[in-house]
Amino acid sequence: MRIREQTVVEVVQEASTKMSDANYSAVMVGGFVQGQRAACQYISSFADELGGPEAVVNTIFHASLIALCFQRGYSRSVRAIQFDELDHVSDGDREAALKIQQPAILEYIEANVEDATMRKVLVLLSLAMELVS
Repeated sequence: MRIREQTVVEVVQEASTKMSDANYSAVMVGGFVQGQRAACQYISSFADELGGPEAVVNTIFHASLIALCFQRGYSRSVRAIQFDELDHVSDGDREAALKIQQPAILEYIEANVEDATMRKVLVLLSLAMELVS
């Protein structure tokens, strides 16, 4: 099952509207950190390549929006990703795999994330979210 492009658009529009509330991004990031410990440790392992702590938080925010897309698209929450699941989706051409599995999610990443390392991390996490959803 693929997440509809409209679902992604709705999540992004909603986030854009709510960004005026300073607490919104903190709640999104905090919720993802609490529920996705392995994913956050994976993101944090790229802190230097991403550009430091602020970029790690930004990556987590994007990951939380992607998780929300999966939640709405599948009408259920994304269960916690484990390290072995991250390993499982790490082989091969990840962007090509995501384009086949969830093209709307890849389009979101390509349209909203300029940094190549952040894109790479988010693609892997998106594949893992697909695996556990």
